[in-house]
Amino acid sequence: MADIVNETLAQVNENLTENSKNGTSKPVSTPEGMAVAYGSLLVMAVLPIFFGSFRSVKHHKEKKESGEKPDTMTQKDAAMFPVIASVALFSLYLFFQIFSKEYINLLLTGYFFVLGVLALSHLLSPLITNLVPEGLPNAYYHLIFTKNNDEKKGNDDTEDKKETIDLINYSFDHKDLVCLFICSVIGVWYLWKKHWIANNLFGLAFAISGVELLHLNNIITGCILLGGLFFYDIFWVFGTDVMVTVAKSFEAPIKLVFPQDLLEKGFEANNFAMLGLGDIVIPGIFIALLLRYDNSLQRKYNTYFNTGFVAYILGLMGTIFVMHVFKHAQPALLYLVPACIGAPVFIALIKGDVKTMFQYEDHPAEENSDDAKPKETETSDSKKEK
Repeated sequence: MADIVNETLAQVNENLTENSKNGTSKPVSTPEGMAVAYGSLLVMAVLPIFFGSFRSVKHHKEKKESGEKPDTMTQKDAAMFPVIASVALFSLYLFFQIFSKEYINLLLTGYFFVLGVLALSHLLSPLITNLVPEGLPNAYYHLIFTKNNDEKKGNDDTEDKKETIDLINYSFDHKDLVCLFICSVIGVWYLWKKHWIANNLFGLAFAISGVELLHLNNIITGCILLGGLFFYDIFWVFGTDVMVTVAKSFEAPIKLVFPQDLLEKGFEANNFAMLGLGDIVIPGIFIALLLRYDNSLQRKYNTYFNTGFVAYILGLMGTIFVMHVFKHAQPALLYLVPACIGAPVFIALIKGDVKTMFQYEDHPAEENSDDAKPKETETSDSKKEK
């Protein structure tokens, strides 16, 4: 049994590892080191989905209570997403073929530095706020940047209609500034050293924020999105070398990495196994939708969330296993999409929830407004009769 496990890990190493300093050579790693690396990647993959899903429920409730119009992905957006992603991926591929990789990565590094600091601040703000002593002086600030649109309806100034649009509306205090400073230090560390720990901190922040804030409004939209990216992943991995080339050339925290030689070299290790953030966030936003659907059912257990969550873990483990069997890199969504969609739908068939599952919407605003109008008409008509 031990020989089979060692052989499996060795074959997975051939398909997944990346040497950050020499793209052609792949140092041999010990079975123990590979087990630690892939186990760590698995844990880092499921943590953003778990915490991001519950944060998405809180975010959903806050939007509802405030009456603020939520940003949700429509079915048209979901259908177009694989097309837009393909154009972006191929454009990056062409850029790396035409221009110097160093200059492109310099621009991307600066861009992701800003995004990473903001994402990490958003994630760590509650934690750091609780750690800062209450006795320290504090003050609150409100940053507003607005745009005024004047629409003239007539010659009189009284008939002018002024519309104010908030471009930036952000409240913060001294504790938030402390959090921003700490995250900026981590960002500078990433800029200076490109260390894998700093990369993972930014990557985890991106993944959790993505699962929390990117909302699918209903199951059908989720199926369209995951189905489209299912074929997208297959084509760009099996059909061409575009995705592999971009992944190896793209120096940005859009993937989680873990060294397979950590036990030998410590934090200076450089033989990495990696997992793209897309293989976490895309299934993650669908699993988060399942959790919000579970909450709407108001049942004792989060049946569909738990099912989707376990299916994701098994799908990711299955991806690694298939890499060993076929001795070829595999698109993770090829296995994650059927698992994350098929398992919850199968449970819904057993429990008789298929109809309610596909009818569920996070924000059925249009239906509510349509239902409200007839009621108002009936009320006014009844008053007239009286």
